[in-house]
Amino acid sequence: MVSSLPHPTTSAGRDGLAALLARPAHAVVALDFDGTLAEIVPDPERARAHPGAVAALAALAPRVASVAVVTGRPAGVAVRHGGFAGVPGLEHLVVLGHYGAERWDAVTGTVHAPAPHPGVASVRAELPGFLDRAGAWPGVWIEEKGRAVAVHTRRALDPENAFEALKGPLGDLATHHGLVLEPGRMVLELRPPGMDKGVALLEYVRETGAESVLYAGDDLGDLPAFAAVEKLRSDGVPGLLVCSGSTEVTELTDRADLAVEGPRGVVTLLASLAEAMGKA
Repeated sequence: MVSSLPHPTTSAGRDGLAALLARPAHAVVALDFDGTLAEIVPDPERARAHPGAVAALAALAPRVASVAVVTGRPAGVAVRHGGFAGVPGLEHLVVLGHYGAERWDAVTGTVHAPAPHPGVASVRAELPGFLDRAGAWPGVWIEEKGRAVAVHTRRALDPENAFEALKGPLGDLATHHGLVLEPGRMVLELRPPGMDKGVALLEYVRETGAESVLYAGDDLGDLPAFAAVEKLRSDGVPGLLVCSGSTEVTELTDRADLAVEGPRGVVTLLASLAEAMGKA
């Protein structure tokens, strides 16, 4: 093992890392976008991949079976904000957007997606008035995500209280329109049911026939992907769970095999993996 690689704290994580390094051409490396490849910022439209992310991914991707970005964002938005299109070395990168409902691949440069859920349009029209009736929370704002709608409280005068106060009413609104509520880091997302990062990751790993998998994430929406890796482990597929560290969310840290310091730490890990695989 290359000395610059961090050491997983669990035996399952050490087995996962060993499997990745032993047969990288049969491994899938899957990563969340916001908080993992890109820093969390007050305005999601200004989020961009860490400056070293594309270079690290381009060094790693040719050595593994596939690199997949698994995100709640629209696939095309993640591609633009990540700067993934047309990069040598990323020819087989896949972006699974909207929790797997959309798929972009670098080979074709196109996004494939089903028809949108009708409940999203209903919520989109109702949400501004709904928030006005829910109480005065200056700074709370709505993000249009195409196949989902998100309510952000990070800019509110009291972000945590606004988050807690709105969680129940927005959950009821989501249920009324046949949607689900996905809490995150000072964000409440209303989206269609039936897809999450765990479902997307399981389907993609099985599609590729991968023999090992790494997943890195930072938020509550990444817990289903963590559970998917744990399920794969029980089926005999080694896996490594990485938490892009955050003091706002401890659930992932508690379940991760390895914690790194945010997107900078993720980029360092990816670069170290590429170096180690190159020496194998």
